[in-house]
Amino acid sequence: MKTIAVIGAGTMGNGIAHTFAQSGFTVKLIDISEKSLDKGMATIAANLDRMLAKGTITQEDVTKTITNIITYTDIKDGVVGVDLVVEAATENVELKLNIFKQLNEACSHNTILATNTSSISITQIGSVVAHPERVIGMHFMNPVPIMKLVEIIRGYNTSDEVTKIIMDLSEKLGKVPVEVNDYPGFVANRILMPMLNEAIETLYNGVAGVYEIDTVMKLGMGHPMGPLQLADFIGLDVCLAILNVMYEGFKNPKYAPCPLLVNMVRAGKLGVKSGEGFYDYSESKKAEKISKQFL
Repeated sequence: MKTIAVIGAGTMGNGIAHTFAQSGFTVKLIDISEKSLDKGMATIAANLDRMLAKGTITQEDVTKTITNIITYTDIKDGVVGVDLVVEAATENVELKLNIFKQLNEACSHNTILATNTSSISITQIGSVVAHPERVIGMHFMNPVPIMKLVEIIRGYNTSDEVTKIIMDLSEKLGKVPVEVNDYPGFVANRILMPMLNEAIETLYNGVAGVYEIDTVMKLGMGHPMGPLQLADFIGLDVCLAILNVMYEGFKNPKYAPCPLLVNMVRAGKLGVKSGEGFYDYSESKKAEKISKQFL
C-alpha cells in the first residue's frame, strides 16, 4: 500500500493527510473547494513548523511531507490508482452515502474504502458499495498527528482480510488501532458524548457554571480539559450530530441532546471554530474567557 486518497481538507482530513504523508505515503487530498484545500495545506505546513520548532522532526521531514501531498478538486481524478480511500467529510449521513456512491463508480473493486465517521453506521455506508467487505471505519482522534488511537470499526460485511490490513497500516502510522463493532457511536463517542451532554445539562439546569463544571472534572477526575471546553474543541455542531445519530440508532432518551446544545448550534455558537461556545475565543484559542451568556 503506497498511495492514499483523503476526501475532505478540513480539520480531520488535513490531519489524516499530514499523518500518512509524514509516514512516507503518497497522499491525494481531495476537496470540492480550492479554498478549503489551500487552508488545509496551510494548516499542515503550520503544524509541521511547530513540530520542527520542538525538534520532533527535521527540515527534511517537513519538505518530504509537503511534497508527498497532491491536491485535487475532483473525486474521479483524485482516486485514480489509489490503494485506500479515507473519507473525512462532514458528519452527515446523506453526504457520506453520496461520496461512497461516487467512490463505487470511480474506484477499482480492490480499493479499500474507509470512513473517518465518528458515529454513522459502517454497514449503512457499505450498503451503497459493490463488495461491501472492503468498507471499514478508521476513526482517528483530533489532533490526528498527535493522538495515538484509531478506532477500527468493522461493518457487518467487513472482511477479516481488510480488517487486518487496516490494523497493520495503522500501526505503520505509529498509531494504536483498537477493533470495535458497528453500533451507533462505536466506543469512543458512545461513552464520551453522553458525558459531554450531561455536562451541558448540568449547566442548563443551573447546578453550576462553566468554570465550576470544568474545574470539577479536571481536578477531581484527572481530565486534561473540562467537558465543556472539550465540546467547544470538538465543535458543538459535531457533538449534536453524533448525539442525534445515537438517539436515532438506539431510541433511548439518555442520548437525546440537551436543549441548550441545540439552541447554541442554531445560533451559530459552535465553539473554537466559530469563535464562541461555552468560552469566548475572540482573543485566544485557549479556554480562558467564559462566554458572556454564561457569566
